[in-house]
Amino acid sequence: MSGTSATRLTRDEILAVLDTVMDPEVPVLSVRELGIVRDVRLEAGEAVTVVVTPTYSGCPAIRVIEQDITSALHGAGIADVRIETVYSPAWTSDWIPTEARAKLKAYGIAPPSPAAATDLVQLLRAPRTPQCPYCDSRDTEVRSEFGSTACKSICWCRSCRQPFEEFKGI
Repeated sequence: MSGTSATRLTRDEILAVLDTVMDPEVPVLSVRELGIVRDVRLEAGEAVTVVVTPTYSGCPAIRVIEQDITSALHGAGIADVRIETVYSPAWTSDWIPTEARAKLKAYGIAPPSPAAATDLVQLLRAPRTPQCPYCDSRDTEVRSEFGSTACKSICWCRSCRQPFEEFKGI
């Protein structure tokens, strides 16, 4: 249904609609679960502003995400949808809640490790050994920093001999 609804949706109802908007590159998580949706503001009149932060500044999926959010809210009867994309503070994998990390693992993607507790940008990272989502082993290796999408790496588990993707942490 398109157009303005007879009764204005509450913030919680809008958030529930956003829970149905799945990330196009990680379709097991909604854009809220991934931490991309940072805020929802009910503006004057019937306007709704959704504040989003992409997982990284060059994310090729952000325009699709913005369009999907707008379409979902239009479908819920909100005619005036505004998307505000902000880059500061930068997205961090710490914005992914525990339940969403479990969904990633069940889907076969190793969830990211918590971000380092520092304000400094690390130019060199220590080698990481992501936990295998299939057998939980840490006897793994990153085979390629570039997976099916820019936000995932391709990994290999030496224990169960399964390839898997790791969602990159920031």
